[in-house]
Amino acid sequence: MEGTDRLRRLPGIDRLLSDCTELIARYGRQTVTDALRTAVDDAREAVRAGAAAPTSDALIAAAAALIARRRPPALQPVVNATGVVVHTNLGRAPLPEAARDALLAAAGYCDLEYDLATGRRGSRGGRLEPLLCDATGAAAALAVNNAAAALVLVLATLAGGRDVVVSRGELIEIGGSFRLPDIMGASGARLVEVGTTNRTRADDYLAGGGDAAAILTLHPSNYRIVGFVAQPTLTELAGVAAKRGIPLIYDVGSGLLQPSTGALTNEPAVADALRDGADIVLCSGDKLLGGPQAGLLFGRADLVAACRRHPLARAFRLDKLRIAALQATLELHLRDERREVPVWRMLTAHTAGLEQRCRRIVDGLVADGVPAELAEAAALPGGGAAPDATLPGPVVRVDAGRPTDVAMRLRAQRPPIVVRVTAAAIVVDPRTVDENDDDLIVSRLVAAHRASAR
Repeated sequence: MEGTDRLRRLPGIDRLLSDCTELIARYGRQTVTDALRTAVDDAREAVRAGAAAPTSDALIAAAAALIARRRPPALQPVVNATGVVVHTNLGRAPLPEAARDALLAAAGYCDLEYDLATGRRGSRGGRLEPLLCDATGAAAALAVNNAAAALVLVLATLAGGRDVVVSRGELIEIGGSFRLPDIMGASGARLVEVGTTNRTRADDYLAGGGDAAAILTLHPSNYRIVGFVAQPTLTELAGVAAKRGIPLIYDVGSGLLQPSTGALTNEPAVADALRDGADIVLCSGDKLLGGPQAGLLFGRADLVAACRRHPLARAFRLDKLRIAALQATLELHLRDERREVPVWRMLTAHTAGLEQRCRRIVDGLVADGVPAELAEAAALPGGGAAPDATLPGPVVRVDAGRPTDVAMRLRAQRPPIVVRVTAAAIVVDPRTVDENDDDLIVSRLVAAHRASAR
């Protein structure tokens, strides 16, 4: 009888809903109703087991917690103070201001596939192909929604149901445990391995694959094999492909359109790959290009046209927002305004300017009693690009008794600040921080350091 009385004290759903105005405004009436029912059902089971009946406030709080666990928070801006330029976990390449403006302009109705001059249907791909060709010297080009999709599309078009010859040293795994053999299988192409993990010669490609439709070579964007190694040059591979009468496909990975100097000297560029004889070159539209996520195909007009006609091309096509952002980013490259692309501004930042910013940050921290000093460290291009490349430069080192706790407090604020954490210190690299956020970093570090020291 006592348990029945406790059950009767549980409030009804309608009564609880009358006190959930804020939750309903945030999540919607049906979502809140479902969560309240679950909370009341859970409470009913607990009461039957001997627990006291919870209050209305406790039930509403339980429902709110259920919704919060189920509803992931919205994406929010983050201050990247790690020194990793293309940080995969933080959204990869930050878009240029021109790309953000173009994205917003295209967010409503726009002339995506409409020819304003004739009033007839237009071509969405026609906005990007001329820019991609001008930027690399390619005869034709196509953009799809990511680099893996570009590879699947090319293989499905040129080698579906047939052999594709690949060196054993290039059977790579990319992020998220996606492996090249699995991607090739999804395309319908048959993988034929040649050579060994560390040494593959041009003659190996001549003999491999009785029904070969293409040779595929991939730049090792996120790993290196060193020591007793051998790999034919791209020009040599192009010669083998020509002898066999099949196309050479080259996945350069990072999205470098033209050769660069400095830390990226050894990173392959699309333009060079085309000049060296590759028939199709693939790369990312973000990473070193600095635009939105996309997969880019360059090369022979007949091969690109065949890819464009394949049914998968529609499944992989870009939406209007990424087309707008990519078009604006490419225009910056073509106008030789790469400094307006955040990735390139960070990659080419001058040491003197970075050091000046570090000293200001150190002075601000020390003035508030936080032990900080100027130090040296290496930033990274990141994003699976240029694994051997580093960007040495000045950083701010903050001594902290509990650096993990300080870092957690920095991430808990809005906007979160993500830093490098070592065994005994916090490291702030201004290379990947907007100069306007330097003062914010100082104030947040001071507060986090004091709170952690209590």
